[in-house]
Amino acid sequence: MTNYSHKIASELNINPKQVEATTNLLDEGGTVPFIARYRKEVTGSLDEVQIADIRDRLQQLKELDKRREAILKSIDEQDKLTDELKKQIEEAETLSKLEDIYLPYKPKRKTRATKAREKGLQPLADLIFEQGNADVMTEAAKFLNEEVENEEDALQGARDIIAETINEDAEARERMRKYFLQHAVIKSKVYTGKEEDAQKYKDYFEWEESVKDVPSHRLLAMRRGEAELFLMLDVVPDEDGAINLLEKQFVKGNSETSAQVKLAIKDGYKRLLCPSMETELRMLSKKKADEEAIDVFAKNLHKLLMAAPLGSKRVLAIDPGFRTGCKVVCLDAQGKLLQYEAIFPNEPQKRIAESAATIKHMVEVHDIEAIAIGNGTASRETEDFVNKIGLPKSVTVVMVNESGASIYSASEIARNEFPNHDVTVRGAVSIGRRLMDPLAELVKLDPKSIGVGQYQHDVDQPALKKSLDDIVMSCVNSVGVEVNTASEQLLTYVAGLGPQLAKNIVTYRDENGPFKDRSAIKNVQRLGDKAFEQAAGFLRIKGAGNPLDDSAVHPEAYTLVEQMAKDLNCQIADLIKDEKLRKQIDLKKYVTETIGLPTLKDILEELAKPGRDPREKFEVFSFAEGVNHIEDLKIGMKIPGIVTNVTNFGAFVDVGVHQDGLVHVSQLADQFVSNPAEIVSVQQKVMVTVTEVDVARKRISLSMKGETKPQQKRSQKPKRKQQDNGGDMAAKLAALKGKFGQ
Repeated sequence: MTNYSHKIASELNINPKQVEATTNLLDEGGTVPFIARYRKEVTGSLDEVQIADIRDRLQQLKELDKRREAILKSIDEQDKLTDELKKQIEEAETLSKLEDIYLPYKPKRKTRATKAREKGLQPLADLIFEQGNADVMTEAAKFLNEEVENEEDALQGARDIIAETINEDAEARERMRKYFLQHAVIKSKVYTGKEEDAQKYKDYFEWEESVKDVPSHRLLAMRRGEAELFLMLDVVPDEDGAINLLEKQFVKGNSETSAQVKLAIKDGYKRLLCPSMETELRMLSKKKADEEAIDVFAKNLHKLLMAAPLGSKRVLAIDPGFRTGCKVVCLDAQGKLLQYEAIFPNEPQKRIAESAATIKHMVEVHDIEAIAIGNGTASRETEDFVNKIGLPKSVTVVMVNESGASIYSASEIARNEFPNHDVTVRGAVSIGRRLMDPLAELVKLDPKSIGVGQYQHDVDQPALKKSLDDIVMSCVNSVGVEVNTASEQLLTYVAGLGPQLAKNIVTYRDENGPFKDRSAIKNVQRLGDKAFEQAAGFLRIKGAGNPLDDSAVHPEAYTLVEQMAKDLNCQIADLIKDEKLRKQIDLKKYVTETIGLPTLKDILEELAKPGRDPREKFEVFSFAEGVNHIEDLKIGMKIPGIVTNVTNFGAFVDVGVHQDGLVHVSQLADQFVSNPAEIVSVQQKVMVTVTEVDVARKRISLSMKGETKPQQKRSQKPKRKQQDNGGDMAAKLAALKGKFGQ
């Protein structure tokens, strides 16, 4: 197998030995979270982003080599594979370069050029392409036959051959590719007669913009309009400039033959080269836009999944409504459904006293510690009702984002979980559980239904799924999973498990009771040594005999920790409780061939806080009192809000009026920033100023100027910074071309 270590190391600015070691671990079945956490000595402490980049680039290079082998085989079977050609193919580093070399040898349908060759016009084409001083009409007359009626037919056939030759010239294609990257313009027009139906694309009815400057969200919007047959798009540079570029390469002098070559160039550009380059640029710019949109979605999803959990509390959850009433459920500290009721405190029934009595009774009977209210229809009215009925001050009232709850409630997962309850009960349960543990509940949903990101349904779906799966797996494993209470869906994302083993764990748990220690997990059907190695460190068992079973210390290191305790003449539990004992540990004494200081430091940190949750501490948030509807908003009003979505053009903020407001990228801070993720993130609590309210169109414009600074909120490990106001997109497209092997 080809060794890609040096190439990947150079591209990612990583030591080749680190790349090679990581590649070996991946080939052995290692998962990204496991390698990042438990194989730091092997990889040189590479993080999850770097390991995933190595994995993805490795796959791209393997696919490139697979295509290279197919091309070599095809040309060899044609008996046209020379040593020089083979060398060119083997040295081609991108898919586009590879395909350019292959194009003249690629089996194709009958073209105008092949028809001309069948008529015997190749010698005439060669003569003209040499651009000597020959008389073209005299030379053309020599090729008249039954299929070539006159001199003009002969010259047209020769030009067809020349046009195809130029189109298949690798150097010409590369030059034209660069020209398109630098100078192509995307032009958008509305289809005549569709102006009324296409109002959501009104901005693009007559739009023109350089491709290298167009932001990803605008490109995706125009492409969606094209797909819906509202817009016509062209992605081409100035035609005269492109033709002049070709003429500089191929035209020699001002002879009659040169004039024929010019005609062939013009025809070949319009008919062959331009459509080919436009298709390629469309694909390339789409991939770039997809990658940026996926990156935005992934960052938002990470923040959403890692939102602060309330924890194991007894919760009363309300799915609010008007006519159909509010669905109320009580959950125990593990999220188990205890009781369900329906109340009608809002319009039109307004059975306030009866509803208040029901809520008070449920809170008292189940010793409720917190109330979760979905943020959908009637949420603020229901919140006001709950706050006024005189509940104990110890009961926290929290508004919960219910995006996707209805999708969960109608899903097969929900039906299996609550076969005897309808969708209304399931939806309320989901709202309550989201408050207790957002991560555990949101993994049950398709991330695309959660409502964060931009144009997620328009981007490359396999690439989106892969990226989001990586994010979910990273979040689940960084938090850890209680194996005796986790849902099948949550267990699915534990490193080394997957859907089938997750199902087997739940089945074993149901049949045999809770796992008493980590070693018992090996008894699960089809869960072998490799799966156990990958998963064990991320699975927790509360109340196990060995306290390390409820920590991120991997079982492979238990013996080492036991030796630490033995050397200090104490128990492992003593090491966890007593900081003074831990300070006596000399980590250098415990370095082995497989466990070095990075892992030993992780172990010591874990002993200080076993099973620590990396998520932030939960804080109660309240919307502004008296601001319940869009009509309550006034220009200049300063109110609190929660960021619900971050895009490349700004951030959406929930201010408690059933309609999110937009803080445009230009309004995020006093100093303009091109990347909103530098300022805000999903679930962040912010203070905003109302700048515009359009009640009829339900549009709210907000500003955060004076409230934030660019350096205040930096996104973690940004893979690529993007500029909404332009920037050198040609350079970005060129870089992306390399990344995608294009």
